[in-house]
Order: sequence, then structure tokens, then C-alpha cells
Amino acid sequence: MENRIPNNSALFTDFYSLTMAHGYWKRGINGRAVFEMFFRKQPFGSGFAVFAGLGDLLEKIEAFRYSQEDIDYLRSLGTFDGEFLDYLSRFRFSGDLWAMDEGRVIFPQEPLIRIDSNLIESQILEGMLLNTINFQSLIATKTARVWLAGGKGSLLEFGLRRAQGPDGAMSASRAAYIGGADATSNTMAGKVYGIPVRGTMAHAWIMSFPSEEEAFRAYAEIYPDHSIFLIDTYDTLKSGTPNAIKVGRELAARGKNFGVRLDSGDIHYLSVEVRKMLDQAGFPQASITVSNDLDEQIIQTLREAGAPVNSWGVGTQMVTGGTEAAFTGVYKLAAREDAQGRMIPAIKFSDNPEKTSNPGIKQVWRVKDSQGMAIADILALVDETGEESLEKKGRYAFWHPSADYRHFYHEISGSAEKLLRLRMEKGKTLATTSLEEIRERVKRDLDSLDPSYKRLLNPHVYKVSITQRLRELKLALIKNYLGDL
Repeated sequence: MENRIPNNSALFTDFYSLTMAHGYWKRGINGRAVFEMFFRKQPFGSGFAVFAGLGDLLEKIEAFRYSQEDIDYLRSLGTFDGEFLDYLSRFRFSGDLWAMDEGRVIFPQEPLIRIDSNLIESQILEGMLLNTINFQSLIATKTARVWLAGGKGSLLEFGLRRAQGPDGAMSASRAAYIGGADATSNTMAGKVYGIPVRGTMAHAWIMSFPSEEEAFRAYAEIYPDHSIFLIDTYDTLKSGTPNAIKVGRELAARGKNFGVRLDSGDIHYLSVEVRKMLDQAGFPQASITVSNDLDEQIIQTLREAGAPVNSWGVGTQMVTGGTEAAFTGVYKLAAREDAQGRMIPAIKFSDNPEKTSNPGIKQVWRVKDSQGMAIADILALVDETGEESLEKKGRYAFWHPSADYRHFYHEISGSAEKLLRLRMEKGKTLATTSLEEIRERVKRDLDSLDPSYKRLLNPHVYKVSITQRLRELKLALIKNYLGDL
């Protein structure tokens, strides 16, 4: 059967992006425009989030095309002029894309991506960009929280069957690997992304044999180097563990090790009892893996209670976002070209101060102390008068991004690092980064955060601030807007 959902069609955008693009085209409004993507609220009540999806996004932008079939469909709607459809048939993104490194720890209000192109191109990318970054950042953040809750130990992603459709499963596996999962059950993700794949047996394997012991023995004969026995099909302590030990002795005689997996019941009680039985049988090296609808709170509780678990298998709660349905990323115009060819700052004004955008083209700086610990992220202007730099050591005043009275002074004694870098120039990707490098970046960034920001419950709020110059611009635009009402 033909695949009716092409992966690279430029129709993958909100319809209003096309109606606006058509309107811009008809009015001859297609000068330079700068859009920025940021998010408004940390998911899961977290003190941090993880930036994910950039690698996939760059590939999608390069492949973003309207096929003849797409153009025929748009023509059938009766909404667009034929000459505009001819323009779309030749559509290619020709602008620049700036972004943070994928895998960076991120915080609300700061630009993660900057699109610098003409107005039509920038507008059409909105839906696809937000879809890609929002979902993968949500799952990478969830996974990082689970990984921290598990003491940075072995974490397996088992979510394919519960993910939101095929693309959701693939994106979730990629993002989970970035966030800290060591392997996935998703075989296709293993092929496409090079993620290690893991999986042994389901209850059906055991139920397909005359006895549990025979099921374990058959598996051990076929996979002597990868034997992890699922011990809760009938009775974990009276049947599953004794049979695993019996077959484990046969493996040990061949110089092989084994493990067991728990997928139901009281995980704390059963893991403690199973550990005792394995140790008493002379198998202290036998591993215990647990699954069964785990999340970061459950895992942290089990660890704090002393559950002797070697590996955590997490599916539904990790690949769906669990308690959080979506990442709050938005895409806003930051600056546009006027009739004289000048770039002028743009602002979205709102009665809700936190929804009033920060105007102008911006860079994000991460300020660290002399020990390399992150202190604050600072939004600074990049415009015709020059880029605001925080590289020079000195005392600075930084203001709350909602343009209220709150501010703090800081003496930069450590480093100040630019976070937004050029990733795509004139529509061409400059470089790619492996998933392994991205995973390591997540770990380094998490290590640079004080533990108070990584608490599951009531984490400390990390400072995201704006420079004095950006604050003055924002207040001036707000004043001008209010004066026109």
C-alpha cells in the first residue's frame, strides 16, 4: 500500500502559514525577517529542560519541497493564485538558521532557534519547526529526569507500542537516547539513528512452552550471552526466580551470566526478595531489571527505599510525556525589514507580562562561575549598533525578562559563552553532530547545574535575564504601543 504521508512535504505546516504567505506575496511584502523560537514554561514542574530535535529539523528543512501533487491539492482548494502556486513549486529555504547546540540544558524565554530569511520562507517553516523541536525536547527532558532519578544508571526505553503513532515512536526513541536512555526496543530507531537495541522475551514466550523452566532453558540455549528471564508470568518468588536460578546454573557451567526482569507486583518488595534468592544461590552478579509503568517519581522512591535494581525499563511515561501533554515552544517575529531596508525590532504585547515577547535579534549567553557552574542565562541584543558582549569580566546589571523591577548585579569572574551558533547558511547545513556527542553534552550541562535545579520536587528557578539595553528597548516599545491606544 502506498505511503500517503510523505516525510518531507512542505504541506506539513499550519494552513494559516500558507494564507499569510499568500497575503504577503500579493502585497509584495517579503523583506528580511527574523523569527525566534523559545518556550514559556518548564514541563513536569522541572528546573531545566533539554533541547532536542535540531538534527532532524535541519534535515527536514533541506528536504522541504512542494511536489506537483502538493501543488495540485492546494490549487483544488480555490484559495491561492496560480502565480503564487508557481512560486511555491520552486520553494526552497534560502536563509540562515542559528541555534543552540542540541543537547543543551535550556530555560524559558530564551531563544533556542533563530530563523533569518525572507518573511514568506520564515513563516512557512513555523509549524514543522515547532512540531519537531517541541516533541523531542519534551521527551528528552522527561528522559533526563528519569535518568537522574535512577542515579544515572542503566536506563532502557521500551515505549514503541505506547508512542503516538509511528513518527512519534521514532522521534521519541531519538529524544530518549539524547536524554539518557542507553538503548531502545524500537528496532527501526536502531537502524535509522544507530541507537543500541535491546529486548529479550515477553510473557507470551513463557506461556508458549509446557513449563516456565523449559521456556527459560530454550532461551538460554539460543541466546546464552543475552539471557534475561522474565520471572513474573506465574509466581515471581515461588516459580520464576527458582527456575531462573536453575537455568542460570546451567549457564554458569558454560561460563555465562544471566539476569532477571520484573514487570509487575510490588517492585520494591519483590526486588529485595529476588536479590536475596540470587545472592544465596551464588549469583551476586546476576542483574535485576524492572519495568511496569515507571516514571521518575516511582524510580526515585524505589532508589531511596533501597530497591536493588540494576536497570530501569521505562516506556509509556517516558515516550508520551506522561503527565505533560506538550512542550510550550512558540515562534515569534523578533525583527523585520522596513521600507527603507532597515531592520526594526518587533514585539508582541500582552496584558500577561510573561507573554510579552522580548524584541530584537538576540544572542543568549551562559554565565558560569570560576568552578564552571552555570549561574544565569542572559539575553542580549544583536543589531546594527553591534552585538552586546559579556566576554569581558566586570560587573553587570541583569533584569527579569518580563521587564519588571526585578534585577540582580553580577561580577563575571568565570566564563560567558555564546549559545546561539550558525547551523544553516543560505539553506545549507554547515555541520552535523552525532547522537553520542549530543548525549554527552546533556550530561555535561546537567553536571554544571547546581543540584537545587535538578530536584524533582520544587526545584530552584534558574535565572534567565535580559541586559539593560534590551530592557530599555522593550520598555520603549511598550510605551510607544500604549501611547497609540
